[in-house]
Parts: sequence; C-alpha cells; structure tokens
Amino acid sequence: MENKSKPKYKLILDAAVDVIAENGYHHSQVSKIAKKAGVADGTIYLYFKNKEDILVSLFEEKMGQFVSRIRNEIDQLDRADEKLYKLIEMHFSQLAEDPSLAIVTQLELRQSNKTLRLKINDVLKGYLALMDAILTEGMEDGTFYSQLNVQLVRQVLFGTLDEVVTNWVMKDQRYELVDQAEDVHYLIYNGLRDHG
Repeated sequence: MENKSKPKYKLILDAAVDVIAENGYHHSQVSKIAKKAGVADGTIYLYFKNKEDILVSLFEEKMGQFVSRIRNEIDQLDRADEKLYKLIEMHFSQLAEDPSLAIVTQLELRQSNKTLRLKINDVLKGYLALMDAILTEGMEDGTFYSQLNVQLVRQVLFGTLDEVVTNWVMKDQRYELVDQAEDVHYLIYNGLRDHG
C-alpha cells in the first residue's frame, strides 16, 4: 500500500464518504468511488485492499481527526464539566458540518459484518478513552460524584450522543444538531454531579 499522506489517498476517502452516503455501503462499487475521486479503478488498489479496507480507513482517518480536534479544544479548559460540554458540542458540530460522514458513521457502519465491527471498535477506543479521562478527572476534583462506574457512564454518554446524531440523520437533518448540545450536557451533567 502506498503512503497515506499522498493526496490521492485523501481524495479517495472523501469520495468514498460521498458515494457510500448516497448509495449505501453495499451498493457502492469501487468503480463509483474511483469515478467520484477522478482516478482510475486500479489506482484505488494501490492504496486499499478492497472496499472494506476503504470503509475502515475512512473511519480511522476521520475519527482520528475528530478526536484530535476535540482533544485540542478540551486541553484548553480547566474544569471537567466544561470539557464534557465541549466534547458534546464538538461531537455534534463536526458531524453537522459533514452530513455525508454522519450518514456513513450512523447508518452504514452499523450494517457491517463482525470483522468490520471489531476493527471499528478498535478505532473508537481513543475516543472512549478521552471520555473516560474527563469522567475520571471530574470524579477526582469533586465536579462529578466520586463513586461513578466510569465504564457504564461512558456507555451512557456515548450512547446518548450516538442516538441524538442518528435521530438527526434519520430526520434528514431538518434541525440544527448543535442546538441539542446544551440540553444533552444538562441531562448528563446533572446525572453525574455530586448532589451531596
């Protein structure tokens, strides 16, 4: 496989997002992705083994950028509740800015086979670790209840964000996704804080 920093690699991944969002993963032939990217069919195989490899690579690349942006923003903040809000807001804003990517992550990645799901879960680990770090920090500094089950709370947090975005995608993005951030933060934060 050729170097991931080559311009055609990114071009193919961006084309794949649009083609998969428009046609669904199963109806997205490599030739359609190549045409959208403006490259020959064979060029794709210089960068990717097959269509599944494109989907996993796309998720790795986009999720890597997604987590990196969120991490950079929350590193500027001091309090765990502010970091939690920033994570929620950015989760929504980044997907709202790229509706095709939202369709791929919320719908197309869910229909995949077990091997693909395991690879995707691997990619998610960095994001889930970031959530764990915010929760742990909040427990340690007294922002959140000190006896939280971090793993369970992280599942609730991720599941909530995921469902809010899925609902937005299913409703054809008819409302502002980012407008949900404040209510979601209020709900999660009030469930996490120490009421003692």
